[in-house]
Amino acid sequence: MEWAIISIILVVVVVFVALTIKIVPQQRVGVVERLGKFNRLLTPGLNILIPVIDQVRTYHDLRIQQANVPPQTVITKDNVQVQIDTIIFYQVVGPEEATYGISDYVYGVRNISTATMRQIIGKLELDETLSGREKISTDIRLALDEATEKWGVRIERVEVIDIKPPLDIQEAMDKQMKAERSKRAIVLEAEAAKQDMILRAEGDKQSKILKAEGDKEARIRQAEGSRQAQELEAHGEAKAIQAVAEAEKSRIELIRSAGLDEQVLAYRSFEALAEIAKGPANKVFLPTSAVETLGSLGAIAEVFKASKDSK
Repeated sequence: MEWAIISIILVVVVVFVALTIKIVPQQRVGVVERLGKFNRLLTPGLNILIPVIDQVRTYHDLRIQQANVPPQTVITKDNVQVQIDTIIFYQVVGPEEATYGISDYVYGVRNISTATMRQIIGKLELDETLSGREKISTDIRLALDEATEKWGVRIERVEVIDIKPPLDIQEAMDKQMKAERSKRAIVLEAEAAKQDMILRAEGDKQSKILKAEGDKEARIRQAEGSRQAQELEAHGEAKAIQAVAEAEKSRIELIRSAGLDEQVLAYRSFEALAEIAKGPANKVFLPTSAVETLGSLGAIAEVFKASKDSK
């Protein structure tokens, strides 16, 4: 009997402690109601409650949460049905408002996201819808922020995961994309061929220019070589003429130093002419103008003989 009483007392103590002491983890808060009315929030750590009088209505996670919105089929401005899949990132910033402002804020966020998406896509054409993911995400986030401000929920980000047009339109878009790629490939190939022709022409031009410059340089060098050869040849001829003149000058000076003047040389020439005339088959004709010269040569001969006898 005593053990039964002790056991009951222990159970009561444990229940009392469990109802009195609440340990709340980090980034979580609890909404406490006292006699059915909001009293306070349980902060992270150790909290004391009055059993039976105080009750924890709910706990809220203060971390950023995500809510996947089921794929929605919406109609664009040009009457094309597209299926859009989105995901929403939100955070509870007002636990009291999130508890008493709406029964289920996650469900409310999804419904508002769907309604807003239909309104936004209904104002856009298909091409604008496919290329306007960022605009769609921004518009949905602004609409959700305005609605969830009273719920104590802040929308951090809205992401459009996928936009799927109808199958036939997608096939047409694929064909168009392939045509664009083929066109782009043809244009790039033509541009490459054009660049190749330009580079070849430029290379040929540079080659001709270099060849012409080389020919010009060769002709200049050849002309320079010919000019230098002519200068050297002329210089050699001048040296030769100078040498001959020097030799002739030396010979004349030697003749003069030997006492042979013009009259002596003329006499020597007359003697040579006489020797030539001694031959029986040789005839020498003298012009009349040479007679006077021969007359003077006789006197010269006498002088020459006298000079030899005196020696």
